[in-house]
Amino acid sequence: MNEVRRSSRSRAVKLASLPLGVAGNAARSIGRRAVGRSDGELSQELLDSAADQAFAVLGELKGGAMKVGQALSVFEASMPERYAKPFRESLSKLQAEAPPLPPETVAHVLDQQLGTAWRKRFTDLDLNAVKAASIGQVHRGVWSDGREVAVKIQYPGADDALLSDLRQIRRVAPLMRPLSPGTDIKAVVDELSESAAAELDYRSEADNQRRFHRAFADHPQISAPAVLASAPKVVVSEWAEGEPLTKVIADGTPERRARAAELLTEFQFASPSLAGALHGDPHPGNFLIAQDGTMVALDFGAIIDLPYGFPGALEQMMGLALADRGEDLLELMRSEGYLAKRADLSADSAMAFLRPFIEPLHSDEFSFSREWMQNIAAVYGDVTGEQFRVERSFSLPRKYAMIHRVLGGSVGILCQLESTVSYRATVKHWMPHIFDMADEA
Repeated sequence: MNEVRRSSRSRAVKLASLPLGVAGNAARSIGRRAVGRSDGELSQELLDSAADQAFAVLGELKGGAMKVGQALSVFEASMPERYAKPFRESLSKLQAEAPPLPPETVAHVLDQQLGTAWRKRFTDLDLNAVKAASIGQVHRGVWSDGREVAVKIQYPGADDALLSDLRQIRRVAPLMRPLSPGTDIKAVVDELSESAAAELDYRSEADNQRRFHRAFADHPQISAPAVLASAPKVVVSEWAEGEPLTKVIADGTPERRARAAELLTEFQFASPSLAGALHGDPHPGNFLIAQDGTMVALDFGAIIDLPYGFPGALEQMMGLALADRGEDLLELMRSEGYLAKRADLSADSAMAFLRPFIEPLHSDEFSFSREWMQNIAAVYGDVTGEQFRVERSFSLPRKYAMIHRVLGGSVGILCQLESTVSYRATVKHWMPHIFDMADEA
């Protein structure tokens, strides 16, 4: 049986080391101020220490740590290399060390989930996993009608392990606050936790996948595999062939990377209109580029339900920002909960802060790159800079937290792809209203 660490107490001990370690470093830093070290140097040193300890704990945990790690992996392009390299190493180690379930355990899980006659539903099934993930593994087989299928099986005990990890991660969420001032980090982690909890029921994931399969059935460039059977801990869907986006990022040709970037952008902005939802876990491992150049989306455990399309308030904010209507934008952001209660912010400061985020919408084509994202991160992460001060005036409403994470994550992947994209044209096709105010200005 797969050895999933279930002890909440052991996770608590590991994660409790973070605040204690940072507190100790902070105490030592107070003494250093007496010998001429600047506040900026000391603050950066504290961030370095917190990051080092976070990577150490990440390497000790499984389920929840990998789930959070995958969610954060899309932002790797914005990390300075001093953080990005150990982050990649920690995530790769977690993925490599996920031990597969032995065949007899796989058969037992299938007996429980699909019934003891499950073998009659398959022409063939390899009981050895072809891929491991954070809370489960994937097997390849042939369905009774001859279709090749992917069989996703959840590790026994993964539900307890994942939820325990996420509860403990929430306890140390305040340590992330210096990296994102003004943001209600605990609310964001709560949103992630709720999403992860939903992922534990593969019947819900299967329903989400059916929804996207129907929505993109007539799309010429994007698809989602059909679901053939599902149970709480097992889902069977059509097998999808293709090159993972992770591989395209690593060694794809410029043309293939550009193609992937265009398709990812199309999928992101078409989904609210076609499926009434956003894919909630946009990391590169969840997308394949098929031989014919189309894209296949996978893993629908987490989605953001948007039955009426993209939220009107967010469309209006984007339109006001594009039209450079700072006063109106500030008023709308305040009413939607984007400004801290005591925020004293001018319209000019707000526009200066937000301008880089809408830059890709100002031209017909935009070149996304690691350098572009790292430059933005450097400015907003400079604890001595003006934008860091302005950022403290902003807050992230919980109702929009996951949408921002998904949209930001997609931009992170585009930057990893290092490609020029017709971003404005795609957004304008699916969300034309945001450009109306800019055209009138």
